Amino acid sequence: MTKETTVQGRVGKLQKLLNRMTDNREELGHLEPSRARFEEIFGQIQEAANRQASYTASKQEASQQLQGFLTDAERLATVLQLAVKQHYGIRAEKLADFGLKPFRGRPRKGTAAATKPAKPTPAPTAAPDPE
Repeated sequence: MTKETTVQGRVGKLQKLLNRMTDNREELGHLEPSRARFEEIFGQIQEAANRQASYTASKQEASQQLQGFLTDAERLATVLQLAVKQHYGIRAEKLADFGLKPFRGRPRKGTAAATKPAKPTPAPTAAPDPE
């Protein structure tokens, strides 16, 4: 007989035992105080399981709300960033205060080539004569 490891399986085994004890109440009269205590504890198990299920549901609902709020906030942040760019202009250094990159232009092709040193081409090597 294997030992049950999941909570649901363990609760199921306890439920079966409680049902069998209740069905045979007359034959097991001497165990009535223990059976009553067991029934009370099992009721507490069921209440705790119900609370856990409701917390899981509320946690899922809270997670969905959080995702919705994040999406709304990111959309509004995009609108605000564009409004800040429009207000200050795309070249203003003030944009850096808002975490935005000011447009500083692109480097010209002529100046970029002048700053890089030219690569010398290696001289061709002569193949040895097979003699």
